[in-house]
Amino acid sequence: MYREESWFKRIRQKRRLTLIDDDTLREFWHIHVSGLGVFTVLFFMFLLTIGVLSLLIVYTPFRNILPGYSASLRQEIIEESMRIDSLQHTLDLQTQYISVVRDVVAGEVHSDTVVSLDSLQIVMQEQLLEAKNEATEAFLAEYEARERDNLLLFDAPTTTPVFSLYTPAHGVIIRAYTPQDDRHGVTIQTPNKENVCATLDGTIVYVDSQENETSTIMALHQNYLSVYRNVGRVLCRVGDAVQTGQTIAIVQDGTPFTFELWKQGQEINPEEIIAF
Repeated sequence: MYREESWFKRIRQKRRLTLIDDDTLREFWHIHVSGLGVFTVLFFMFLLTIGVLSLLIVYTPFRNILPGYSASLRQEIIEESMRIDSLQHTLDLQTQYISVVRDVVAGEVHSDTVVSLDSLQIVMQEQLLEAKNEATEAFLAEYEARERDNLLLFDAPTTTPVFSLYTPAHGVIIRAYTPQDDRHGVTIQTPNKENVCATLDGTIVYVDSQENETSTIMALHQNYLSVYRNVGRVLCRVGDAVQTGQTIAIVQDGTPFTFELWKQGQEINPEEIIAF
């Protein structure tokens, strides 16, 4: 009775592989192989390929073309560049220090050079920066605590527009704002024929000429009223719309020019909100 051979025996059974010349039909090469032998050879070749590729990836730049390795390479380049910069800075400091020592030995040292290269200043530079940061944080904490309950500033939006006040005239302030002495504005000594400009967008509501050939101009800017006293030649009329920085008069003969600013009937010190 026929018995089927087991699978293991079949793969161990050798086969003859023969190569025959097609013209002469003569055998010129043959080999005896088995299925187990072929599997073993292929398996070891696979392991060898994996080993060679692993060595190439680990020990050669071949890994740089693989996904995921380029980012780490870029990070290494950045770190090496920072390290080189730090070493260069340290080398520069050492070179300067040696130069100073050489000058000291030669008797040609300069005091300003020594101070600029003071090692104590270099060592404490980081501590000084930290102290400044702590002072800044303390100031911000105090400011936030002071303004925390200011609902007008942080919570409710305001409908009052924010103005950019223009300097009415260039010159030197010779009399400051002192309401107790009946001085409700600032008096400015300007050059001859200096332009007097509107400090905000608005409308001219008053123009009056005085006996000493000077004039007073008033301009309304919504909640603000600007007053220009002791001006010479007037270049506007009542009802004219003016823009910020527009010339409305000219100061003549070196006459001091007085500027006042009012808001809703209350006088304001112009120096607090305008850079003269």
